Amino acid sequence: MSAGADLPFLKKSALFERLALGRAAGVTVVTPNKRLSQALMLEFDAFQIGKALSVWEAPDILPFGAFVQRLYEDGLYADLSAELPMLLTPAQQEEVWKQVVGGSGLLAVEGAAAKCRDAWNLANLWRIRPGAGNQDTEAFARWLTHYKKKTENDLDTPRLPDALQRFLPELKRPKLVVAYAFDILPPQTKEFLDALGTEIVFCRPDLRSATVSRAAFDSAKHEIEAAARWARARLEAGGKRIGVVIPSLQEDRKEVARVFSRVMRPGGEKAAMPFNISIGIPLERYPVVALALSVLRASQEEIPFEEVSRLVRSPFIGGAETELGARMRLEARLREKLGASVVLPKLIAAAGQTPLLRARLEKLYALRETGLFSQKTPAEWARHFSSVLGAAGFPGERALDSDEFQTQAKWHEALGELSRLDRISKEMSFSQACQTLRKICADTLFQPETPDTPIQVLGLLESAGVEFDHLWVTGLTDEAWPLKSSPNPFLPLAQQRKAGIPEASAETSLALDRRITDGWKQAAGEVVFSHFTKEEDRDVLPSPLIADLPERAVEIPAFSKLRDVIFASRKTETLQDRVAPAVREKQVRGGTRVLSDQAACPFRAFARHRLHAEELEEPAEGLDAAKRGKLVHELMRNLWSALKDSSALQKDLSAQIEDAATAAVEELQIEGRFADLERTRLVRLAREWLEVEKARPPFSILHLEEKRSLEFAGLEFAARIDRMDKLSTGGHALIDYKTSRNLTPKQWEPPRPDDPQLALYAVSAKEEVTAVVFAKVRPGEMRMMGYSRDDKALPRVQKAKAWQPLLREWKNEAESLGKSFAGGEARVDPKKDLMTCRYCGLETLCRVYEKINVLAEEEIEEW
Repeated sequence: MSAGADLPFLKKSALFERLALGRAAGVTVVTPNKRLSQALMLEFDAFQIGKALSVWEAPDILPFGAFVQRLYEDGLYADLSAELPMLLTPAQQEEVWKQVVGGSGLLAVEGAAAKCRDAWNLANLWRIRPGAGNQDTEAFARWLTHYKKKTENDLDTPRLPDALQRFLPELKRPKLVVAYAFDILPPQTKEFLDALGTEIVFCRPDLRSATVSRAAFDSAKHEIEAAARWARARLEAGGKRIGVVIPSLQEDRKEVARVFSRVMRPGGEKAAMPFNISIGIPLERYPVVALALSVLRASQEEIPFEEVSRLVRSPFIGGAETELGARMRLEARLREKLGASVVLPKLIAAAGQTPLLRARLEKLYALRETGLFSQKTPAEWARHFSSVLGAAGFPGERALDSDEFQTQAKWHEALGELSRLDRISKEMSFSQACQTLRKICADTLFQPETPDTPIQVLGLLESAGVEFDHLWVTGLTDEAWPLKSSPNPFLPLAQQRKAGIPEASAETSLALDRRITDGWKQAAGEVVFSHFTKEEDRDVLPSPLIADLPERAVEIPAFSKLRDVIFASRKTETLQDRVAPAVREKQVRGGTRVLSDQAACPFRAFARHRLHAEELEEPAEGLDAAKRGKLVHELMRNLWSALKDSSALQKDLSAQIEDAATAAVEELQIEGRFADLERTRLVRLAREWLEVEKARPPFSILHLEEKRSLEFAGLEFAARIDRMDKLSTGGHALIDYKTSRNLTPKQWEPPRPDDPQLALYAVSAKEEVTAVVFAKVRPGEMRMMGYSRDDKALPRVQKAKAWQPLLREWKNEAESLGKSFAGGEARVDPKKDLMTCRYCGLETLCRVYEKINVLAEEEIEEW
């Protein structure tokens, strides 16, 4: 229904004059949404300031829904309290719909319940009778019958205007109600206004003469950046009301905030930003609330390591400021000790060096028995959750800032919403209560209150009816505007179209969007419509609603970026950073890995073994490659400790293999079902590998996992030899177990060998080494590979062309690497460019990407 078709009109200037008379004039202004109420309030304030006033009564301006609810609350505090049904909260309404839909056996309960809630609201707003049409509409009609039965003694928001009508004569009503900026009046809204029994007038925003232009940009990113720079320029030129409309604001809010912050405050200053983003984010995403939800889960359930990490580092846990450094170090250690999922007892056991944190965690554990298996009412769970957070010292020992304080207050409201579910919900388990609370937080869009700002960043429909000095509407491509029709699937389509719901058909949606576009053209003195022309490799066209506007370049000044600000304040000092101070200590920590890293990249060796810089580990589900490799080493050590030599291979070794596998699993402290799986896997590996050993000439084990000290270029390196065999053909074989796929003896070849470990062992051994081999222990790929002095000393191991020259070459390369490390050689020089850097983890420290053009790099090939 077209708004104001049969209502008298009031000019905005006349409206402000009436509002200026104060509350005694009995004027109430209702708007379609909260954004318009706030905008109109600011305009009225400016009107009063223009009259040189410093104090005035706040006008009665509020959204229509809030106006209806206020009348209901007035009735509760009057003599009507006994007659008015109890109004269900949004969370209570959602819970009833979930119970109704869940009782039908549908799996996607939450999504269907949300759609049902929207359908019921539309049905009341537009006077649509649910019923026949298709399976979805018929299912909704059945669900609605159950919903009405469950709420027969209560009242919900969709039915509130209708329920209030018979009580209106007994309620205190304003003398004049002004419906401001209603482009469409749904039947329910009009009927309620008619039933008020007071004077109703309609008011719309003033139409303005505007300079309208259209601009095109090569990407959505450049378009948003241009709009942000334009907004700053207009602000600096004295603009007081600047609007930027972004269709994808809901999805791209974080990126939009980043771009506008960077443009408005390129130096990252802490001063308040001059812009406000209208759309809030789910309450669960705010750090205070995210931490509270994690604490609740951790008190009873296994949680991912990512949540454990945030919990340990969070400032919202008791003692966080006192133990700040200790908790940061603890978090780094936990990455090595814990798996991808963590239970509370394991976290307590690992937190010994942070006594305040451990004490808090122990208090959480003490509360565990009060809620682990019990069923409680939502209100009881809300109290239990508060106790759990209190035990954790929430919200921490430092004072909360304004945003955090407001967020904590909103969290308390969410707990209150959970408590109020007692009215319509049965007892529930901890998991159900926690999930319900998380859903309440996810459905609550929240944004801390901030001072009024001159720049408003809005979504498409929020901007309708708002007036500005300057307005830029972005993203008006043919796919984004006009909006596609989206009728509710639970209401008969024919009835939706007959009622005139804008989203029900392409025609009504187009008509509404055309009116909104025309409104934008007259909403400010300067209006810019823009669109992007490319999305990845695809061409994009402008919206047909703006295609007829002349395209012209918008004058946008270039503002300094943060990097420019930093560069401008530079004090240049040139240092030669490729050479560090020489190594003074003879004993070097890090073993032969030092020389491996020196060969790969001198800076890597310097950073890891002199600066002790290491990438933080990322706990993974199950065993990572390093732990799997260690398991194999433990398996082989235990097995050959029992077998001693090749003569034992002719016997039944089932018992020895089982014992070796069991000992390896116990050594790595693997438990439960996972331990059984790994033990079975190790047994299979051992059986398959021993078939390779049986093909060898006779041998005996000389050393297993023997520690040795190696010396190169005057430095001593600790080493551990996996295995050394005494050969029947003479000499000794060095064997290194490997589980990786890409193995080749070429990894020992100078210059800068990829894996020089075995070569280093060979040239340092006091024994006569006549073979150096990798033992590849992979299912289906079992074999030995390497070099030997004698032919057929080991199966499938090639004879070196010249054994002694090969050893001398390895020796010379080891001395060269040792000398460069000892001398402080630390240049950023990855041997194979980005292939070497791929798993290094020190990229942010060495800034290798400033040296190597990543985009110009050829695709990395596997060995």
